[in-house]
Amino acid sequence: MRGKILQLLRDLGEGHLSGEELSRRLSVSRTAIWKHMRALKEEGYEIEAHARKGYRLCQAPDRLLPEEIRNKLQTKILGQHGIVHLDQVDSTNNVAKQVAAQGCPEGLLVVAEEQTLGRGRLARGWFSPPGRGVWLSVVLRPPFAPQEAPKCTLMAAVATARAIRKVSGVACGIKWPNDILWQGRKIVGILTEMSAEMDAINYVVIGMGINVNIAQNDFPSELQDIGISLATVAGHEISRVDVLQALLIELEAVYAQVMREGFSPLLAAWRELSVTLGEIVTVSGVKEEFVGLAQDIDEDGALLVKTEKGLRRVLAGDVSIRAQKGVERK
Repeated sequence: MRGKILQLLRDLGEGHLSGEELSRRLSVSRTAIWKHMRALKEEGYEIEAHARKGYRLCQAPDRLLPEEIRNKLQTKILGQHGIVHLDQVDSTNNVAKQVAAQGCPEGLLVVAEEQTLGRGRLARGWFSPPGRGVWLSVVLRPPFAPQEAPKCTLMAAVATARAIRKVSGVACGIKWPNDILWQGRKIVGILTEMSAEMDAINYVVIGMGINVNIAQNDFPSELQDIGISLATVAGHEISRVDVLQALLIELEAVYAQVMREGFSPLLAAWRELSVTLGEIVTVSGVKEEFVGLAQDIDEDGALLVKTEKGLRRVLAGDVSIRAQKGVERK
């Protein structure tokens, strides 16, 4: 109902709509309209109420509310089958896994204004301050085999890089396997988690943290030289709703292409956006560390690294990787 009220007010632009007319169009009482207006104001919507003219929407809040996300969202699945909005949460992935285990539909979105325990890969934390980024998780139920699931991270990375460029004009690159960088600094982190049987995926949760409007001096001291936000790069604040909507559109498009054509086009797109391939890297595993030239990714999304002892295949999830400065390529 609130979404319908907002849409009617948006359609008017600068005009007003009386409570009587709203109640007639929506087939509810004027008291119900008044209650919904009060609830919208409590959520942060600036709504003018004129005794003679009626209601006018003056401004929407800078919050990732379901009504704002759905407004003009051009997707069929993502964000269309449920949106869980939270002011504060430990991790959106934790919530998404809970609702996914309970049987929520594919495409359900969990979004938070703030994360207190945002997580990255290898149990690393992710700085997620209130109202300054897009902290989200989406539930997918892909029909492919469990061993294909790690490529969902590559899928999300390609979609995110495209969405960022579309909205902000910022050209980012993908660091294998799950970071989006601008000139070596992190703008986005991606964490993919899965529940599966031997031969079938129950669900995949793709979590993403996007630094949108974080001022550089607001990052913790240990992240000052590591992280950066889109606003800092672009030189102006950027709508978080626009970023989220663009991401959902791009992710759904990439996902649909994978369903139609397999992963080959995705891997080709990932290679074009990669800032890892062609670089000398240090691969740090639990039991060993080695240096080599990142040559390519294979059909499974594993990184192929050329070392002095031959070609090494590196799987996502068991290593960290960083550019090695001052080392001559071989």
